[in-house]
Amino acid sequence: MLLRPLMTFTRFLKKRTPDPNQLSLEALFSDSATAPPVVSTVPDTPIPAGHRRIHLDHLSLDYRLVRSKRKTIGFLIDDEGLRVSAPRWITINEIELAITSKQQWIFRKINEQRERSVRRLQPAMVWRDGATLPYLGDEITLRVADSGNLSGAYFDEQARELHLSLPSPASEQQLKDRVQGWLQNEAKRVFAERLTIYAEKLGVCYKSFALSSASTQWGSCTADGKIRLNWRLMHFALPNIDYVVTHELCHLREMNHGPQFWATVQSVFPEFEQARKTLRDHESALLPKF
Repeated sequence: MLLRPLMTFTRFLKKRTPDPNQLSLEALFSDSATAPPVVSTVPDTPIPAGHRRIHLDHLSLDYRLVRSKRKTIGFLIDDEGLRVSAPRWITINEIELAITSKQQWIFRKINEQRERSVRRLQPAMVWRDGATLPYLGDEITLRVADSGNLSGAYFDEQARELHLSLPSPASEQQLKDRVQGWLQNEAKRVFAERLTIYAEKLGVCYKSFALSSASTQWGSCTADGKIRLNWRLMHFALPNIDYVVTHELCHLREMNHGPQFWATVQSVFPEFEQARKTLRDHESALLPKF
């Protein structure tokens, strides 16, 4: 079973001893869309209410400090920037030492969060002739016309256009249904091809496969070899599909997520970490709504 994992860093901090080798950092992400994170290159700009400021090389980082009963320092990156949760007995100096030691990671995650905030502000897909749709990691254009062939759906690969025949006028839901049907047919074709390739590489046999519409899983595999793959994977590039296919087939050798399982995945799909990260970090709100 493939779930989107939570990204965490775990160490421990001894009481009042700023040992960078014993630091616990927890990274959680918010789905709310507000202002971009606060990172300033001008040291004398006003500090927002409720924030503190630390100077890191040529940048100034504003952060929110929350005192709690927890035993470790926790870092949370959300749309407002960095929030630090720390026990009352840990000094500001110790907290900022922890921030400094992880500044590269913090700035990278803040930039990623800012990019997600910008993407959320993009207008939602409008289902009409000329709209673009993510398909195998690229974009294709929908072309809608009344050709008399009410079941027609033809993909022009060279022009990157999906031609759909619908009665005029056609409703938005009719267009969605036609596109979804085409994507699911494509998913059956592509998944069958990729399952054959990677089953052979792994030396395993699966009993059957079917499409899934699960909201929280990209794939699943039962002990008797029944595999389910989410048809929405067709929005992603082929390496991401291959990762999910490989992941589920590897369960036919290891029905767990232990070290041997991941070693098996890597043996046939060495670049799996990047594909795993792409799927883990994706935002379902940015995919087309059917």
